[in-house]
Amino acid sequence: MSKAYPSNLTRAQYEFLSDLLPEAKPGGRPREVDLWDILNAIFYILVEGCRWRALPGDFPPCQTVYTYFRNWRKDGTWLMIHDRLREWNRIEQGRHKSPSEGCMDSQTVKSAAMVHEAVGYDAGKQIKGRKRFMTVDTLGLVLRVLVTAASVPEREGGKQVLKRVKQMGQSVSRLHTIWVDGGFSGPDFLMWVMDVCRWIVQVVLRPEQTKGFVLLKKRWVVERTFGWLMGCRRLVRDYELLPETSETFIYIAMIRIMVRRLA
Repeated sequence: MSKAYPSNLTRAQYEFLSDLLPEAKPGGRPREVDLWDILNAIFYILVEGCRWRALPGDFPPCQTVYTYFRNWRKDGTWLMIHDRLREWNRIEQGRHKSPSEGCMDSQTVKSAAMVHEAVGYDAGKQIKGRKRFMTVDTLGLVLRVLVTAASVPEREGGKQVLKRVKQMGQSVSRLHTIWVDGGFSGPDFLMWVMDVCRWIVQVVLRPEQTKGFVLLKKRWVVERTFGWLMGCRRLVRDYELLPETSETFIYIAMIRIMVRRLA
C-alpha cells in the first residue's frame, strides 16, 4: 500500500469504482497487484504531473502501472467508467441521465518539447501546441473531448467532437441544443449541425466594448470545467506523445472529480 498522497482514492471511493474495473483475464498467472494501488499511481501521475519513471517507489513498478493505463485506454474501459459515473452524477443531482442541452468550447495549451505529433500554432492565442475541443452538459460534466493540433479551426474541430457526441446514442437521446461562442458561428456550421446531428446551435456573443471577465449565459459552464482540469498538473501542458493519451487523461480527471462526489 502506498503512502497517503493527496491524490489517492479513499477506501470508499475505490470500492465505489471497483465494480466497474475489468476482471483479471482467465488463465495464466493470477493478478499480483492491487488495483487500488494501480489507480492511485495513475491519479498521482495526473495530479502531480510527474513522468511515469518518476513514480515513487511505494507504488507498483511504473511499467505495470502504464500497461494498465494503456490497455484500459485501448479497450475503452476508461471511457465506460467515465460515462457510467456521469450518468450516476446526473441522477444524484435529480437530473435525467441524458442531458437536453450541452455546451462546447476549445482550449489551447502549450505542448512539451518532445511532443511532435498533432502539434500546431494557434494564431489567435499565439500558442504552439494542441487544442482541446470539449462538450459538456449543463452541470459541467464532460460528454466527449477531442484533442487536435492547435492550428485546427474552431468549426472543423467542433464538427469532429460533435460527431463523437452523436455516436453516444441513447446517452444523448434527449439532447437538442448546443451553446457555443462566436468562434463556432457561421451559417455553414449551424446548418451542418442541424443536418447531421439534428441539434440547434445557440451562439452566445460577448457584449461589445466590454473588458475583462464577463459571465456569459450557459458558456460559463464549460469554462468552469476547464478550470477543474487545471487543478491537475499533467493537464496544464500537453506532455503526451499521442493526442489519444491526452484525451484519456482528461476523462480520468473527470472520473476523479465524479467519484469523489458520489462516494
